[in-house]
Amino acid sequence: MTEQTAAPVGETGGEQHEFSAEVGRLLDLVVHALYSEREIFLRELVANAADATDKRRFEALTDGARALPDDAKIRINPDKDARLLTISDDGAGMSKEELARNLGTIARSGTRAFGEELQKARPEEKPSLIGQFGVGFYAAFMVADRVDVVSRRAGSDEAWRWSSTGKGNYTISPATRDKPGTDIILHIKEDADDFLDSFQLETIVRKWADHISWPISIVKDGEETTANKGTALWRKGRGEIDEEQLNEFYRHVSHNFDTPWATLHWHAEGTLEFSALLFIPGSKPFEFGEPVRESQIRLHVRRMFITDEAGLLPPWLRFVTGVVDTEDLPLNVSREMLQATPVLARIRKAVTNRVISELKTRAKDEADFEKFWNNFGPVFKEGIWDDAEHRTELAGLARFASTTQEGLTTLAGYISRMKPEQEAIYYLTGDRAEMLPSSPQLEGFRARGIEVLLLSDAVDSFWPDRLGTYEGKPLRNISQSHADLEKFGAPEETAEEKSDLESVLPALKTALGDAVSDVKATNRLVDSAVVLGAPENGPDLQMIRLMRRSGQEVPATAPVLQVNPRHVLIHDLAERVKAGESIDDIALILMDMARIQDGETPKDPAAFAHRLTTLLSRTAAKAG
Repeated sequence: MTEQTAAPVGETGGEQHEFSAEVGRLLDLVVHALYSEREIFLRELVANAADATDKRRFEALTDGARALPDDAKIRINPDKDARLLTISDDGAGMSKEELARNLGTIARSGTRAFGEELQKARPEEKPSLIGQFGVGFYAAFMVADRVDVVSRRAGSDEAWRWSSTGKGNYTISPATRDKPGTDIILHIKEDADDFLDSFQLETIVRKWADHISWPISIVKDGEETTANKGTALWRKGRGEIDEEQLNEFYRHVSHNFDTPWATLHWHAEGTLEFSALLFIPGSKPFEFGEPVRESQIRLHVRRMFITDEAGLLPPWLRFVTGVVDTEDLPLNVSREMLQATPVLARIRKAVTNRVISELKTRAKDEADFEKFWNNFGPVFKEGIWDDAEHRTELAGLARFASTTQEGLTTLAGYISRMKPEQEAIYYLTGDRAEMLPSSPQLEGFRARGIEVLLLSDAVDSFWPDRLGTYEGKPLRNISQSHADLEKFGAPEETAEEKSDLESVLPALKTALGDAVSDVKATNRLVDSAVVLGAPENGPDLQMIRLMRRSGQEVPATAPVLQVNPRHVLIHDLAERVKAGESIDDIALILMDMARIQDGETPKDPAAFAHRLTTLLSRTAAKAG
C-alpha cells in the first residue's frame, strides 16, 4: 500500500484532463441529491474493490504473473490527524488508460437517465440508483473534497495516480506502489468526521458488505480487525438464515435497495451437485444505453468466484440475480472451457427449470404475479421467441391486456371466452398501450363482440408468429385478419355503396399514387372512414416500423388504404368524383389521418396542416 499523502491536484506535474459535461452534472447530482445517504459511498468503494480482487483471481488462472497474494484482502484505514480515509485492495489494478476511461468518462445516456430517475425516485430508492447506474465511485465526493486513486495494474511495474476535487477536471500522473492493486484516498470533508471513526466504519461494513467473500479489515490503533463475516449464505440450510440476512445479501448482489419478489434457495444433490441462492427483484431495474441481454448470475466453484458471464440462465431470465456454487468444476476453469463443459450445460438446465417452476407456483396468486409481470413481462416474453424447449410453458404464464377484461388475462383465459364459431386468438400490436384500445383496427371486432389481446411491447411483434398456436388455436394479428370478420356476419353492400366504391376507390388510388399499394373496401370499420393495412402476404405494419427503428433494411412496402363504404365521408367523396371534382387534397388528408391513427406522423406535417386548414376554411365559408 502506498503512503496516504498525495500532492494537490495541479501540483503533481501530471496530465490535466477535463471531465465531460455529463460527468460534471453527474457529480453534482450524486453529491447534492444523495447527501442524506452519505454512508453508501463506502459500500460502493468496497464493492468495487471486491470486484477488482475477483477479476485478478480469475486472470491469474491463465496468467501466473497475476497471482493474488495469500493474504489478499480489502483494507480500510482511517487517519483522523491527516483527515484521510484509504480503501486499499490487492485486485487487478488499473493502467493509465483504464484510470482515464473508468474514472473520467461515463455514457451521456447514463447521466441523463440517472438524473431523470433520481427526480422520480422516492427517498428510500435513491441509494440504489448509484449501484444500478455503475457510478458508485463518484459517491466518494459526498464525503471527500478531494479523491486520489493510486493504482498499479497486475502484471505491470508502472503505477499511476488519478486526482480530482470533482469540480471539472482531474489529473493523471506517475506514482509508486509496492505491489499491484489500488488505493482510493479520500480527503474527508470537515462535516464528515464520522467516516474517520473505526467503529462507525465497522458498523457500515457489517450493514452493507458483510457478505463480501474477501476479508475486509479496518485499521484500529495500528492493528487490523476483520469487519465482515464473508459467509457463503448459499451453502447454509434455509433454516439457518433469517430474512434480514437474505435481504442484505440480495442487495449486495443486485445493487438494489428493495426486497426481492421471490427467493429461491436450494441444494442439488446426486449426479450433479450445486448450491444456489437466486432472487427475482421486487422492482424493475433502471437501465440506460444498451441494456445487457445476458444473465449475470455469479458462478462460484467451491465458494470461489469464477465469473458472472457463464450464462447460467437464458437471456429472457436475465432479471434474476444471485449465486450458483458447484463442486463439479475445476477451480482453474477458463471462460472458453465453461462454454464447452457438459457440467455447466446441466447446471443451466436445472437452474432454468427451477426458476420456471417457481414462477408457475407464484402465478396461482394473480395479484401477486401481476406485480412480477408489470416489472419483467417484456423481458420474459423474449423466451417465447427464443426458447423452443420452454416456449409453450412460457406462453401459458404470459399475461396480456384485453378489450373485454379488467386487468390482465392469460391465453387459456382468452380461449375459455371464445365464441363457439371462433377459431383463432386475435391480437393487435402497437407502440403505446394507452392508445391501443381506441385503435380503428378494433372497430369491427368490437362491434361483433370478439375479444382482442392488446400487445404493446416491442417483442410482441415477433413472438406470436414463432409460437404459432396455443392449445390448437392459431394466433392472428387483426391488422392482417379482417377477412375473418365475415364469418361473424357483415352487412351486405347496398347498391348505393357499390356505386360509391366504383367511383371513389380508383380516384383515391390515382390521387395517392405510390404512397399506397392499393385502395380497398373493408368491413372492419364502424366509426372511422379509413385505416391502413398491410399488403397481402406482407409483414405487419408495426413490425416494419420496429425493424426500421432498429436500423434493419426493410423492403419498400407501401400500405393498403382500407375504406369504410358505409361512412358518410366516403359517400361525399364519391359524389364529388361523379360530379367531376378533384379529390386529390382530401385523399392526401385521409392518408395522413390514417397514418396518425396508426401511431405515425404525416410524411409532410406542414403540407398536411396547410391542406387541412384550406379544407376547414372552405367549410366555414360555405357555412357562413
